[in-house]
Amino acid sequence: MTVALVRRWLDAGELDLPAPGSGRTGTRWWKLAALTENDVVAGRLAEAHADALAILAELGGPSPETGRLWGVWAAEAPHAVVTARDDADGRVRLDGTKAWCSGAGICTDALITARCGDNGRGLYAVDLGQSEVEPLPDEWNNVGMHESDTRSVRLNGAVGVPVGRPGEYLSRPGFWHGAIGVAACWLGGARGVAAPLYRAVATEHDGKAPDEHARAHLGAVDAALAAAEAMLVSAARYVDAEPHGDRAELIARRVRAVVESAVDEAIVRTGRALGPGPLVLDARHAKRVADLTVYVRQSHAERDLAALGKLAAK
Repeated sequence: MTVALVRRWLDAGELDLPAPGSGRTGTRWWKLAALTENDVVAGRLAEAHADALAILAELGGPSPETGRLWGVWAAEAPHAVVTARDDADGRVRLDGTKAWCSGAGICTDALITARCGDNGRGLYAVDLGQSEVEPLPDEWNNVGMHESDTRSVRLNGAVGVPVGRPGEYLSRPGFWHGAIGVAACWLGGARGVAAPLYRAVATEHDGKAPDEHARAHLGAVDAALAAAEAMLVSAARYVDAEPHGDRAELIARRVRAVVESAVDEAIVRTGRALGPGPLVLDARHAKRVADLTVYVRQSHAERDLAALGKLAAK
């Protein structure tokens, strides 16, 4: 279902979103949230595609062709290293293994980070249809986010087109704009997880006995979601006003911390209020909870909070 849904969105132009800092950043993030509220895994893949297109535009990469689905494979794992080298024909070749590649067998193209000659990190656009690109066997043992087809990928001299200068992928403010886009997806997933709790409290007006505990849980969830939404609105205004502003990392870390807290509230309080019923009898809800629980772990938890504290104290 996930692959078909993403393909349908792609073909319908649903993933052609305003660029960050274009004056319509809020529209971009609300759309990502809405897509992920529909389906967490599909929203995650949609966000990566939209982020890749924004990166290509910002760093002057090759123009993406219509109908092709992009990923961003930038995870750096100590046991999985990709290096870039120039061949005799002047092309860049990528060798090594890249871990945590979402859409490994789904995407047609990806932006891949690799170590350059000076040990810096470059970014390269790679056509995944090359025979030199080999997705490795699936080792994902959790039902959550399994449909994202996240695997390691081996590169055996695959051709990569440089995108920007070495190090520019991480140093640009747009890196943090993309990080907020991920948080927008988390928020959409949290809305979807909390939907059964909203419905349960709403049915009290149909003659059911009121459940004060469910109401209290919903109040806490609604406040957390509203705070997360307000943070996204504020961040979008900042990005549109100062697309190259030097506070991008601080703003992004604040947004992600608040949204992550809202995700936790939605998952935990919806479960406590409604019990095991929705988790075992509602397949869509159970999948959404499992997917979002894994997805939000892209956060680095207390490490990210420590980084936020350091920035906030300056």
